[in-house]
Amino acid sequence: MAEAQRNIAALDPVWERITTEARQAVSDEPLIGGFVHACILHHKSLEKALSYRIAAKLASNEMSMVVVREIVEEAYAADPELVAAARADLVAIFERDPACYRLLQPILYFKGYQAIQAYRVGHHLWTQGHRDLAYFVQMRVSEIFGVDIHPAARLGRGIMIDHAHSIVIGETAVVGDNVSMLHSVTLGGTGKEEEDRHPKIGNGVLIGAGAKVLGNIKVGDCSRIAAGSVVLEEVPSCKTVAGIPARIVGEAGCDQPSVSMNHMLGPQD
Repeated sequence: MAEAQRNIAALDPVWERITTEARQAVSDEPLIGGFVHACILHHKSLEKALSYRIAAKLASNEMSMVVVREIVEEAYAADPELVAAARADLVAIFERDPACYRLLQPILYFKGYQAIQAYRVGHHLWTQGHRDLAYFVQMRVSEIFGVDIHPAARLGRGIMIDHAHSIVIGETAVVGDNVSMLHSVTLGGTGKEEEDRHPKIGNGVLIGAGAKVLGNIKVGDCSRIAAGSVVLEEVPSCKTVAGIPARIVGEAGCDQPSVSMNHMLGPQD
């Protein structure tokens, strides 16, 4: 059995690395052996491990872990993009978060990563017309992780939500690829509109802690939103905005703010 799993892992370098890290973690800290085996080493692929992890987190007295896991696995089987996005998110965290030194960590410990993967399943359910199941997933993600993402919202690949506390992303929000945001970010409405009322975040954007982006406005590619800002107007690409209300205070400072994760307003700004 172990040899078969290693053969499968060898075909998937990412999964091979995760399982290698898992075995090392058990060797270093035997007391977490049962936890690591249940979450990683008992599974033959990343999607199987994720289906277990998501189900373990979202299950409740109202819906068993077995049922939740079946829902997740059916979603993964129907839409391979979910697993591709999960891989991109994992690599994004590993590359951008200095506190992440193993691919294993987000799967086991980082609620931002776990919440995004659960949201992705909920979004799949929403697009397939299973609205109440999607709402159930949203409810449990909000209760367990403190992350409230409407299942109709659209998030791209390579998303990192660092610390992931008090995140709100509204129904008609769109988030591009390779976006990074910190805790207490809101992508919300102004309370005046009923239809398309939430922000459209471009690719490569960095959103600082506590920032609020409100209304159906566009935030251009590779821009930066400073911590604590309230953004009510369109943000051009490759600019830095800050303040309440936010105003342009300079250039973004680099071509990939979401990757550099530089929040400082320096002389170039």
